[in-house]
Amino acid sequence: MGNDTITNLITSIRNADMVEKGTVRVTATNITKNIGRILLREGFIEDVREHQEGQKYFLISTSKYRRRKKRTYMTTSKRTSKPGLRIYSNYREIPKVLGGMGIVILSTSQGILTDREARQKKIGGEILCYVW
Repeated sequence: MGNDTITNLITSIRNADMVEKGTVRVTATNITKNIGRILLREGFIEDVREHQEGQKYFLISTSKYRRRKKRTYMTTSKRTSKPGLRIYSNYREIPKVLGGMGIVILSTSQGILTDREARQKKIGGEILCYVW
């Protein structure tokens, strides 16, 4: 049984938010780097950087908190397509999360994209996760 790095990334960020831990360290792969960049660009996390220890690379993400409340901007995330059950969608049928308030992260032929970018480029792909 292989490791699902996307689920590991999402679960680590969600668990760190629940215990109000500021940083998360996960194994760095190309997919986790791209998802981290998307979350940074969309404003769900504050910082993403790569760290090397010996031969291993890790991705360290810092949560973004609201001013007065100790809550993060990323309230919920859900892994949709899993290794045992892949879920694909064309660009017309990509779901909207909370009426456009959240994002859908897709794996397409042009890389890892958000739902808005995929609709704009008119390409579909595998729905990796929802974030809101």
